[in-house]
Amino acid sequence: MNIHEYQAKELLAKFGVAVPAGYAALSVDEAVAAAGKLPGPLYVVKAQIHAGGRGKGKFKELGPDAKGGVRLSKTLDEVRANATDMLGNTLVTIQTGEAGKQVNRLYITDGADIAHEYYLSMLVDRKTGRIALIVSTEGGMDIEEVAHATPEKITTITIDPAEGFQPHHGRAVAFGLKLKGDLNKQAQKLAGQLYEAFIATDMSMLEINPLIETTDGQLLVLDAKVSFDPNALFRHPDIFALRDITEEDPAEVEASKYDLAYIKLDGDIGCMVNGAGLAMATMDIIKLNGMFPANFLDVGGGANKEKVTAAFKIILADPAVKGILVNIFGGIMKCDTIAEGIVAAAKEVNLSVPLVVRLEGTNVELGKEILANSGLPIVPADNLGDAARKIVAEVKQAA
Repeated sequence: MNIHEYQAKELLAKFGVAVPAGYAALSVDEAVAAAGKLPGPLYVVKAQIHAGGRGKGKFKELGPDAKGGVRLSKTLDEVRANATDMLGNTLVTIQTGEAGKQVNRLYITDGADIAHEYYLSMLVDRKTGRIALIVSTEGGMDIEEVAHATPEKITTITIDPAEGFQPHHGRAVAFGLKLKGDLNKQAQKLAGQLYEAFIATDMSMLEINPLIETTDGQLLVLDAKVSFDPNALFRHPDIFALRDITEEDPAEVEASKYDLAYIKLDGDIGCMVNGAGLAMATMDIIKLNGMFPANFLDVGGGANKEKVTAAFKIILADPAVKGILVNIFGGIMKCDTIAEGIVAAAKEVNLSVPLVVRLEGTNVELGKEILANSGLPIVPADNLGDAARKIVAEVKQAA
């Protein structure tokens, strides 16, 4: 689960992390009022969307010469003008894709005098089972180019969760940032605070870009992006309450209500599978046969009829779907349960695209019988390869 920048900074501040003063705003008047609470004379108006690259982004409605989603304002009138430009318009960044994201809220922060920009991030390194702490002296909007062109400027420190954050980790961070004197001490302290926040809230990713050194010698978190492990949110109802579903795909939001793992893709063959590995294999074999999957959808090992029906509806709600492949291996979940859900959903939504179903496992013959007696034009398949070939042929024939 992702949260907005202002929410991330409020959270980090609870762990002692130094952040600029700032306020969220949902309207132009709120943005001006927020700026009025800050000392000035420089204010920063920042679009709040779940995507990076806002500063270099462009608003669809404002033309190619308009400024991006992070703007400096020297007066309250400029704050008002910038807020008017941003709110309700669509910001396109390198991370949003061409569709962009509508800006529904802003963050008005106090300006800072920047002497240098650094980069710092933490993430779960699943290969080693450790926390990777990544730092660079080259922070800012071009960090991706730094990683590509000059990887030697990036330092990675790994932390064993069983050992926890130790003083030598802090020293390694300060060394990686090439800081000396008081700034060195600040970096060590900051690294410890960020690690504490990361572990305490079950983050999966924390990115600070930039971490700045101000002209008066202070380290300050100027931007923050945070993601949380969704499997741990039951421990953090306060964090779950920060979720902004307007930033998420509506189909993915609907899927989460039924505990379905759903991700929309750009293809035209809808997939419903049980098990992540089987889902990946299903998507691969669709591509091998010349078409592309429209989604990743794992109904899980213990799905019931209601869950299967919901999954089917979510797939069919995508106008790009030209055919559906259901690939189920019935272990914990019985094939007859899947079949009943498929039939119920297909009848309820008035199925209008080809449907190929491959069932195997517990109660497979009963499941096939339910499908055969449904009166629906369901094409059975004997194995995964057969299923992929059949759904591609059915879609091409219907085109």
